[in-house]
Amino acid sequence: MSRASEKFWAGLPLGAGVELLTHDANGLAALAKPAVVLSHPNMQSEQARALLVAPYTLEGEFYEWTPDFPGAAPQRLYLLNRLDSATSGVILVSSSEALAASIREMFKLKHVKKIYNALVFGQPSQPVQLWSDRLAVHKKGGRVRTGTGGNIPAEAQMTVLRQRRQAVPPLALIKLDPRTGRSHQLRVQCAQRHLPIVGDLTYGDFGANRTFAKATGNKRLFLHSLETRFDYEWAGRTHSFSAHAPLPKEFMQFL
Repeated sequence: MSRASEKFWAGLPLGAGVELLTHDANGLAALAKPAVVLSHPNMQSEQARALLVAPYTLEGEFYEWTPDFPGAAPQRLYLLNRLDSATSGVILVSSSEALAASIREMFKLKHVKKIYNALVFGQPSQPVQLWSDRLAVHKKGGRVRTGTGGNIPAEAQMTVLRQRRQAVPPLALIKLDPRTGRSHQLRVQCAQRHLPIVGDLTYGDFGANRTFAKATGNKRLFLHSLETRFDYEWAGRTHSFSAHAPLPKEFMQFL
């Protein structure tokens, strides 16, 4: 299906809290994924926690379901990128297999612009910084762990948006513009600069996380994929696509 109908988009079996942000005439769309929702299930028991409440095929990277009306044909939605389950925000999908392959290639070539917001513990030393690191990424038992001291280049620009210096520890809302797309890159780069992301249970400040969760009742990872935009070639024309997932209200509650 290259040109999905409005009925198709309206009938998506979206997971809990997932919203359709936008879609275009070529079958490209953006969804807003809440924190803790999985980009895709790895096993059938995880289906209820996934982006769509439908079976997922890992090999083809698509969800498939049959609408609940007589004579309905099976429908597919192709996943174009992933977010960690704890990260909220923009995630891209497509109703077209061919378009999905094209956009995935753009992600590989770093032709897709993504902007994140993060709430961090600490005080950035400067309002704008370019972060450059060499990372090491390890995969073991289905888990990804990233650290410094490797040979994989990672670069991101950090901009301070808002700060609460009187908090203990201080808090800052920052914008992160990654120039590379490494696994857990932003979480590691923040932690490396003593600016751990609030709620990061892997690379963060565990004591500060416990204190924050006890004081606020909020245990989420405060990392949000705010915006995705790019131009792409399709059917002999250049198309512009952009999607914005509003910052969850809890990011501003503590500033």
